[in-house]
Amino acid sequence: MNIDCYISGTCDSEKALRKNLTQAIGLEAADVTLTVQRITDEEAEKRGLKGSPSVLVNGRDILPGEIPGFS
Repeated sequence: MNIDCYISGTCDSEKALRKNLTQAIGLEAADVTLTVQRITDEEAEKRGLKGSPSVLVNGRDILPGEIPGFS
């Protein structure tokens, strides 16, 4: 499984995000590749991301929908 996380430069949730994902991965004993990237608003727009952090599992956003803004 691949988990890709994208975080805006102004978002302060990276530490909590890493902690929560690491804990969840450990509980499931899953074979996971975790990637966390800081990206610009422009890059988020190019990727079609709607918020920060954005978490994709195997390429699918775990919170799909029309959530305005990437902050």
